[in-house]
Amino acid sequence: MDIEHIGYMVREPAAAARWYVENLGMRVVRTGGPPADAHFLADGSNHVMIEIYNNPAARVPDYAAMDPRVLHLAFEAADVEGEWRRLRRAGATAEGGITRAPNGDVIAIVRDPWGFPVQLVKRGTAMI
Repeated sequence: MDIEHIGYMVREPAAAARWYVENLGMRVVRTGGPPADAHFLADGSNHVMIEIYNNPAARVPDYAAMDPRVLHLAFEAADVEGEWRRLRRAGATAEGGITRAPNGDVIAIVRDPWGFPVQLVKRGTAMI
């Protein structure tokens, strides 16, 4: 089996989906109406989707209070530092600085405007 999507809840799914489309190059492939207002977004590879929604029966997690080592969404970036700066101008907040690992990986984390951690990564050696 292959992963179809990963979902996460926010208070404003339509606004969050718009931010991901405008700033992370994702595209909306399906939306749903109330009560969840789900937005399914595909990445540029058309192999990965995320679902951004709000289920009134559950509490929205406090992503801003979570350590990004517990949960994050990672994007490949050819220019981690440039994307890190650009996303901060677009409303994201920095979660630390830019890390260069001995294996050549370059990694930075920002939080989207809803507090969800977004990792930017350029691998020293491709993993898959």
